[in-house]
Amino acid sequence: MLQNTYDRFVKLSSPDRFIVVTNHIYAHVVKEQLPDLDDAQILREPLRRNTATCIAYASYVIQKKDPDARVIVTPSDHLILHEVTFQETMALALSEAEKDSHLITIGIKPNRPDTGYGYIQYIDSQKEVKKVKTFTEKPDVELAKTFLESGDFVWNSGVFVWKNKSIIRAYEEQMPELAEVFEEGADFYDTSEEEAFVKRAYSLVKNVTIDIGIMEKSEDVYLILGDFGWSDLGSWLSIHKLKPKDKNNNVVDANAMLYDTSNSYIKVSPQKLVVVHGLDNYLINESENVLLICKLDAEKKFKEFVADAKNKGEDYI
Repeated sequence: MLQNTYDRFVKLSSPDRFIVVTNHIYAHVVKEQLPDLDDAQILREPLRRNTATCIAYASYVIQKKDPDARVIVTPSDHLILHEVTFQETMALALSEAEKDSHLITIGIKPNRPDTGYGYIQYIDSQKEVKKVKTFTEKPDVELAKTFLESGDFVWNSGVFVWKNKSIIRAYEEQMPELAEVFEEGADFYDTSEEEAFVKRAYSLVKNVTIDIGIMEKSEDVYLILGDFGWSDLGSWLSIHKLKPKDKNNNVVDANAMLYDTSNSYIKVSPQKLVVVHGLDNYLINESENVLLICKLDAEKKFKEFVADAKNKGEDYI
């Protein structure tokens, strides 16, 4: 997925214009998967501090490199089926981002009351670029149904486009403490002292999403509707929906024998024979030295699982 994301955007810009933000333990993996990038293009986070922090880190690095840059922010786990339409949407967003202070988000028209996504309400108009009214974090199913019926709510894709100057200004106005922390790093970015500075910086800031920290507060947020065959593959359930399935609606990526098992996802090393009996709507996933067995739709619990596993020690996750 990381490689696919890179390939998608390298059609819009040259390799030297990419920045990847990742946890420090994955930096070598990113380098292996994206060999066109220099080490300085891979920003290593010492701690998990959510999207407001990682975007701020990248934005202040970009400010030092090219203060006039336009920026596309994207997760690395999205499926885009219609790439030409996607490129056209990005071109429109980049054009709109030229307007002073405008922060552009891409919204996806919902086709079901999904509780796994954030929602954006927009002011309906005939214009391609619409003013954002509200942001709502992942709702319960009844509220999601209301959003779907209203017709003016879309899923928050997590893709943003803006001038770097615009997002820096937004940080200064909406999250001044965070802005102050990363502004002090100007002399350290792209030097041997960057790692030490970033460790200090991350210890000083809060865990906040970009939606809560910036987008919900700003009066300069605009929406472009995306219709390019999008799926967020950040959950096992979403991957299950896209993968080929057996007659009982199971995705089997393993050497497995299934009995009375349906609607499940089994992903285990082919070196092991897995025998499964009597499960419905379950995930069985083996990753190095962690075996995860849980409800397939338990997306909201995954972060809790990961946090608890980390408490067991970094030898596990």
